[in-house]
Amino acid sequence: MVHAPYAIVRPLMQTSVARRQRHRRAIGRRPSGRRGTTVATVVGAILAVLLVGTILVAFVGLLVVVGAYNHYAAGLPLPAAALNSIQFEQQTIVYDRTGKIELARLGDLKRELVEFDEIPGEVLDSTTAIEDKDFWTNAGFDPFAIISAGIDTVSGRPRGASTITQQLVRQRLLPPEAFEGSTYERKIREIIQSIRLTEAFPGQEGKEQIITAYLNQNFYGNQSYGVKAAARSYFGKSLDELTLAQAAILAAIPQSPTRFDLVRNAESVCLEDVPEGAECTKFKLVVPPETEIVLRRNHILDLMKTRSPLTGDKHSAAQYEAAKDEPVDLQQQVSINWKAPHFVWQVRRQLGEIFCPDSPDDCPKVDSGGYRVTTTLDWEMQKVAEKWVYVSARAPNAKDPRAVLTARKIPKAAQGWILGLRGHDLNNAAAAVMDYRTGEVLAYVGSASYTSKGNKTFQPQFDVLADGWRQPGSAIKPIDYLIGIDDKALTASTMLMDVVTDFGNEYTPTQADKLERGPVRVRSALQFSLNIPAIKATVMTGLDRVFARTKDFGLTYPNTAIPVVSMGIGTLELHPIDLLGAFSTIADGGVRVPRRAIQSIVDADGNTVWPLSDVAQKGARVVSSGAAYIITDILAGNTDTKLNPYWGKWAIYDGDARRPAAYKTGTTSDNRDVAAYGYLAPPANEETPALAVGVWMGNSDNSPNDGKLSLDTSAPLWSAILTEISQGLPIADFVPPSDLETAEVDAFTGLKPGPFTTEIVEELFVPGTVPTQEETSRVALRIDEASGLLWQEGCAGPEVTRGFFDLSEVEASHESWQKANAEWGARAARGAGVRGGPEGTRTSYFYNNSFAPFGRSWGAPFAPTALCPIVAVICDPFIPPDPNNPFPPNPQDPFASPEPACIPLPTESPAVEPTPEPRPTREPKPTKPPRN
Repeated sequence: MVHAPYAIVRPLMQTSVARRQRHRRAIGRRPSGRRGTTVATVVGAILAVLLVGTILVAFVGLLVVVGAYNHYAAGLPLPAAALNSIQFEQQTIVYDRTGKIELARLGDLKRELVEFDEIPGEVLDSTTAIEDKDFWTNAGFDPFAIISAGIDTVSGRPRGASTITQQLVRQRLLPPEAFEGSTYERKIREIIQSIRLTEAFPGQEGKEQIITAYLNQNFYGNQSYGVKAAARSYFGKSLDELTLAQAAILAAIPQSPTRFDLVRNAESVCLEDVPEGAECTKFKLVVPPETEIVLRRNHILDLMKTRSPLTGDKHSAAQYEAAKDEPVDLQQQVSINWKAPHFVWQVRRQLGEIFCPDSPDDCPKVDSGGYRVTTTLDWEMQKVAEKWVYVSARAPNAKDPRAVLTARKIPKAAQGWILGLRGHDLNNAAAAVMDYRTGEVLAYVGSASYTSKGNKTFQPQFDVLADGWRQPGSAIKPIDYLIGIDDKALTASTMLMDVVTDFGNEYTPTQADKLERGPVRVRSALQFSLNIPAIKATVMTGLDRVFARTKDFGLTYPNTAIPVVSMGIGTLELHPIDLLGAFSTIADGGVRVPRRAIQSIVDADGNTVWPLSDVAQKGARVVSSGAAYIITDILAGNTDTKLNPYWGKWAIYDGDARRPAAYKTGTTSDNRDVAAYGYLAPPANEETPALAVGVWMGNSDNSPNDGKLSLDTSAPLWSAILTEISQGLPIADFVPPSDLETAEVDAFTGLKPGPFTTEIVEELFVPGTVPTQEETSRVALRIDEASGLLWQEGCAGPEVTRGFFDLSEVEASHESWQKANAEWGARAARGAGVRGGPEGTRTSYFYNNSFAPFGRSWGAPFAPTALCPIVAVICDPFIPPDPNNPFPPNPQDPFASPEPACIPLPTESPAVEPTPEPRPTREPKPTKPPRN
């Protein structure tokens, strides 16, 4: 579809004399600019840019400046002609990876032009207050803002400093070749053209034309171009009908139109009383007051109190404050007719990054450039992902869940876990599929059922994967352990004590089942998602180190995030799609391939615009292949019921054959988020996709669900999607890299087997990390075999040497850890099931009473504390002889009776330490599947 071209602004604006004079009086007279470019003005512009903290080069003199001006101004169009001839062209069309299935047409008509006389003062004042406070008086750029922004950038707080004129120039008045070279070179051209534009449109009238063009071409989200279209799209109003608050929130959008899209931030509020289980039929769209866009609106209203040159004192301070409390009610929207809509929004975002890297959210050519975009999306996989996300999130909340499942052709054998979610207040889900060798996104569902009516807990248009900040819970553990193994701070056999510990500030995390399993190796701790060992491992690697290294995997955090102890169990918020990328890095042997949604872009004439070469996208190595494989090998055990009967029930099958797969789940402590991430072994054929899947379930308002954990929710969802999309693909195995070392270790200590080892396992190690020590947690003691107590001369005997659990050297570099270990040891000496510690937890053998792969043991008994009793011998000829008497008579003794009867009598023997009287204890009853 081709739109008839038209100009954003007319060459000569017909503005009423009275209103123009009124604006001039409000703003104050500004010296008229002369037509033609003033060299001194240009020199000042270039100086302002080049002085920003050595951004480009130092000045070497006025001649260099003038020469730079001539160089950078070459080829720039005349601004007056360019402004008056701005046109819109063809729609951009987005296709799936085959180039045959049309997903969307961007730039659907929501575009209306406005003349300056139609723009209320509140719209103008709110725009200049937030975007360019000196717009009416500056020369097209603000040198002080540029310098200030440069200082902030150097200080690690990057921000923009572009004036309204600069933004207009960047978006519409620079030719494609002006974007060649560095960002700083483009910035210089932008400033030169901004000055020229201001000179070409001088005085008050010129400023009016510039800001009118700016407001006409801005993208306001929701497929709306121009402030007039935005007012009608969001509020169903003309500009002169807008409230003060509505004018301010429109001005807040252009900084990031995708993120601040009001419809995408809105929730549906039911307008009628609906019985439980019934469907609501009357809604209104409301943007919650705590959202970022509403907070930005309120900031603008505060600025307008002192930055409103056109409206002046028309509004009192009280009116501005009242406007901040005005609810953001939107008119009902017509659903867009897009396939994979959340994915299309991500494509649009990547198009912006390609065509407008400095302002990707504000890039008109994305919609109107007439491009044909072939994406990475596999439509068949997309339909599978959408189906399972919908039935898992929406069917349990439907009036008749079984009818929904039947309509969606969900097999009865797979309906059980979905029906089990009914009544547990879990309302939304999201999922993505990637090819981890190429970084291509094959399927993408940012929320369930994009076009459905939403509510507070279910906001279907919000993209949880890319825009939501969510805690990963235990799903972060593979990344943290991997960093430690790659740094050689840990190995898969490192022993960690699963004992409730005060990590500072009375932070005493526990396992959800309230058990303390004592000594566990890293492999077991990760496989069974134990919390305390994960925290200890993160501390041992280094909090700052782990925080920094996770970013190498593509993880991003909110600006306020800092390293904390609890981040070892996933308390730092991140974007779920980034975590899927991190798991893809593990799957690809430690190589991170950037995520992408676009394969190619051609223009309306069929010319390839992107990529500019045929060279395949390559990744960067983040960790060694050996370290990555060790984590894969551990997580692969989670799909083998022999190694992990709890996680293993969601293994991936093709018919009766189990596919090798690796995965990890995550549940936040208060059940706000449940997630699962994992991948299949890579196929031998490079053309076959290597599949990684990540899923999230929860509520849009971040409220907790009612008692459902990842093994009940996200794990079966992950399994269902990956099972269906992999049907018929070749079954592959994970293959270790050649440089890994293999060694036998003690199943409990993780060290070289020693004299007291009872169980041996084979473990993988990166080169140079195979343990050489035999014992650090067991001590050899002399024991009286008859009594089992510490040996002393005179005991019944015989004397034997045995190994006992010794905690004195375990985790010795952490005093609080050792203190907690000792307290646990005192309870564990009495057996399993003994309650105590700061959280009232119970001692337990690994893993629980139902599954103990290494026996009901902690690898060695605890040492006795009492000495064995000394034995006295009494012989009496009148006592019948005892055939089992250990002290038979000496036939050479002349004073001995022929056959005296002798018996040993024990005597009192002091204890080395007081021993508490053991009370009967028993193992916990067979537990339900672990809460993680």
